[in-house]
Amino acid sequence: MAHQRSLILCKADAVERGLVGEIIARFERRGYIISGLKLLRVSQELARRHYAEHEGKPFFNGLVEYITGSPIVAMVVEGEDAIEGCRSTIGATNPIKAAPGSIRGDYGQTIGRNLVHGSDSPESGEREVQLWFTPEELFARDHDQKEWLVSA
Repeated sequence: MAHQRSLILCKADAVERGLVGEIIARFERRGYIISGLKLLRVSQELARRHYAEHEGKPFFNGLVEYITGSPIVAMVVEGEDAIEGCRSTIGATNPIKAAPGSIRGDYGQTIGRNLVHGSDSPESGEREVQLWFTPEELFARDHDQKEWLVSA
């Protein structure tokens, strides 16, 4: 097993519906560490960089508009095999097809309002974490888990 970091975004629908605490709790209950957390309004530049792989696709502008339209919560979740574990916790992109017990399966409404983003690979996780957080905004536990250390 590999120690990994995943960027998790609680999108506007999660914030507006008061589901951020429940979403955080689901990752913590699985044993993952929240090493970065912030509420923010996303700039056009950050949104375009985050969704760069989708530029030119018909839904690109909608993605950018949605993520920049309301505050979101960004967090870094880490632990053993965090990418796969977080994606399992989140559920399928289409909430109608997401398994019951997953975040999207329990709370999602439509594919365009599916509550959460999670990194899809270890490489994406590292790229996205660096895009959304500075080193000074990230913390880690020491090996004895007795104190928090700045990751920088």
